[in-house]
Amino acid sequence: MFKLVSLNLNGIRSATSKGLEAWLDQTRPDCMGVQEVKAQAGDVAGRFEELAGLRGYFHYAEKKGYSGVGLYTRHEPSDVAIGYGSSEFDAEGRYVELRFDTPHNKFSLISCYFPSGSSGEDRQLAKFRFLDEIYPHLQQLKQEREFILVGDVNIAHQEMDLKNWKGNLKNSGFLPEERAWMTRLLNDGGLVDVYRQLHPDTTGEAYTWWSNRGQAYAKNVGWRIDYQLATPTLAQGARAAEVYKGQRFSDHAPLCIDYDWRS
Repeated sequence: MFKLVSLNLNGIRSATSKGLEAWLDQTRPDCMGVQEVKAQAGDVAGRFEELAGLRGYFHYAEKKGYSGVGLYTRHEPSDVAIGYGSSEFDAEGRYVELRFDTPHNKFSLISCYFPSGSSGEDRQLAKFRFLDEIYPHLQQLKQEREFILVGDVNIAHQEMDLKNWKGNLKNSGFLPEERAWMTRLLNDGGLVDVYRQLHPDTTGEAYTWWSNRGQAYAKNVGWRIDYQLATPTLAQGARAAEVYKGQRFSDHAPLCIDYDWRS
């Protein structure tokens, strides 16, 4: 089995102080995609390049303490792509891709952090620009190689993907335009929401993020906004998926999926 984890860290220093590395030692994933690293290269050097035997590759934001993504892996990649060629969003540290190529197969793992639009109209418009850019990029990549994108997409796709869907119809993360984009990616775009493939009807256990306001986590008033999106051939190998809630490393929970690619 190939175990792949995705986790928005809400700060790598914070998450590791809450027992993340010990959990990784126990869980032993093959790869882990992380988002919101909230650190620069100098902060990671000598401290977080490796966690529990996994080597990290990162895309840092230019702005200190902001965004940033990474991929930790036990397997040496044949190439690393930092950013996806965006004049606007590559400066924000939102995309890192590890390529594992052989003479017969081309396979990528991607950690991606989609913008949030919740802070105001300017950032919502930026989010829409990001969606307009990343869609054709993923479609082109799909023509060239198999891949799994893991990350915080900041979109709850369906009503079952958040607790209070009626109260969030006009809020970023559940806007009709955002949900339509996800539908297009999964239908016309041909990618697979791997968790939903395995758990088509799960609601509360599927949530991956909870607001820090009130008692959202205690009452499980959550959102499912973290995904593993795979090309169909790779998605067929998915065998088990869970959102791990035994410990809290962040305001997000790890999304863990096991793949069997020998079948």
